[in-house]
Amino acid sequence: MNCFIAYCGLDCEACEARLATVGNDDELRIKVAEEWSELNGVKITPEMINCEGCRMDGVKTPYCDSLCQIRQCAMGKKYETCGDCPEMRACEKVGAIISNNEEALGNLL
Repeated sequence: MNCFIAYCGLDCEACEARLATVGNDDELRIKVAEEWSELNGVKITPEMINCEGCRMDGVKTPYCDSLCQIRQCAMGKKYETCGDCPEMRACEKVGAIISNNEEALGNLL
């Protein structure tokens, strides 16, 4: 499986946080921090926008590193992705992603 596919099936290569990190793009970090702050109703600073990918070694956003229940669950079960889990289709955690994102679901199948 492509190592840039997150545990939930999202494509980290397309994530603006990863793009800002890889390109060392502070303007993109500012844009993403503002968008994510509004979307999530919490203060996210540009300094928090550093991530090399969910399943990659290296830096992660604070959310991806320790708050994402999907990532924590899959890592705890030692799954490559949620696609390895026999309970994936009934899982409320990853269901929030795959029920609304056919590409993410396809990446896990």
